[in-house]
Amino acid sequence: MNTARLIEALSADVGPVRRAPLAKILSWVMVLGAVIAVCVMLATVGPRPGLAEAPAHFLALKLLFSLSLAISGGVVLFSAIHPGRDVRRLSRYLLLPIVVVGAAGVAALALTPPAAWGEMVLGTHWAMCVVCIPLFATLPFALLIWGLRRGAPTELGRTGAIAGLVAGALGAAAYSLHCPDDSLPFVAIWYAGSILLCGVVGKSLGRTLLRW
Repeated sequence: MNTARLIEALSADVGPVRRAPLAKILSWVMVLGAVIAVCVMLATVGPRPGLAEAPAHFLALKLLFSLSLAISGGVVLFSAIHPGRDVRRLSRYLLLPIVVVGAAGVAALALTPPAAWGEMVLGTHWAMCVVCIPLFATLPFALLIWGLRRGAPTELGRTGAIAGLVAGALGAAAYSLHCPDDSLPFVAIWYAGSILLCGVVGKSLGRTLLRW
């Protein structure tokens, strides 16, 4: 049998290749991760006392910051899950929500007397924020790694870092339902700092956990 006939025989009954629904898997992983983060929050620290009477605009701000970072990070992960995709340009945009909330925090301090800066920056639960956000991000990060392994990412460290940022953002969104500290500088320092910490840890773990 010559080469042409061999190729024809091998391809005779081949149907269309079904691509794995990678984007769908990641979407459900992120939704499930968000639900789990909220459940862990409810099982540990619980919601903020008087949550219904809390200033709605501050809660909305925390959720907007956290979820915008999670969603934009998810978009980058949808690309990173495919082999050979260069996600360096897209990943730069992930810093935009952090830059915006940082600038807003600086502006809030500039418009406030220095005597009140300490309370605005430290709040009452800054240490709990640093502990709870990574804690609530742990299971979402594990789910994201599982979902990413269904694909074939090639930039393992960068992909792990983005997964860490997304998980940290989901953890921050869950923690915002408990957090009693309402100030832009607090969000800019402790929320953003905790999320970035999750990204650093994710980068380190991604090199190993995402290896083919």
